[in-house]
Amino acid sequence: MEPVISLTGVSAELGGQRVLHGVDLAVHPGEVVALLGANGSGKSTAVRAAVGQVPVSAGTLTLFGTPVRRFRDWARVGYVPQRSTAASGVPATVREVVAAGRLARRGLRPLRRADRAAVDLALDLVGLADRANDAVDALSGGQHQRVLIARALTAEPEVLIMDEPLAGVDLASQRVLAGTLRTLVADGVAVLLVLHETGPLQPLIDRAVVLAHGRVERTVEHPAGLPESPSCHPADAAEPSAESPLRTGIL
Repeated sequence: MEPVISLTGVSAELGGQRVLHGVDLAVHPGEVVALLGANGSGKSTAVRAAVGQVPVSAGTLTLFGTPVRRFRDWARVGYVPQRSTAASGVPATVREVVAAGRLARRGLRPLRRADRAAVDLALDLVGLADRANDAVDALSGGQHQRVLIARALTAEPEVLIMDEPLAGVDLASQRVLAGTLRTLVADGVAVLLVLHETGPLQPLIDRAVVLAHGRVERTVEHPAGLPESPSCHPADAAEPSAESPLRTGIL
């Protein structure tokens, strides 16, 4: 089965500094893969490269068999970035923010019945159907994260990429996220996660790839024995920053 995401010998630089060194990684349909490692190990850079935000300096990176530099069908990719807020300072309801995810399929055309149904389904999946008309700025941090996930899901992606989805999120929201991912995976959606702690997501993970200093240190298949706060996650220097806007369609 062809992987939905494939990195072969991938290297990448940020600010003139090599961050990834020959990384190999593959994610197949219906599979949950977690990237683990210390801060600065290259986890976030790897997923940002996968969505075209960080250029690859060596190796091959493909999405659905197409080199990422030529990939255009971004509706197939759902991306939830790290440390973001749902409203970004703009007054909006939960439904309005989630509906923005349909831009990947509809562009700026008015929402139709299928679009509204996709929004309703996404809200239901993340447990926020009862908060649809509430202002986003009235939500907790965990609920904000669930709004962002719902926004990504409205495009009905075939792969969902999330960067630190558990960071600063309450346990109740972590459990809702685990239930949401379980439903998506059962429908064949692939999931790539950057995690500092596995938490309630641990039973869902098919493979954990541990990065250290931009290289794959080890891979653990069906990591049921991994601790929820892996010892491979000590505090470390943050990865170099890079100013790069999100691609239209994977907001």
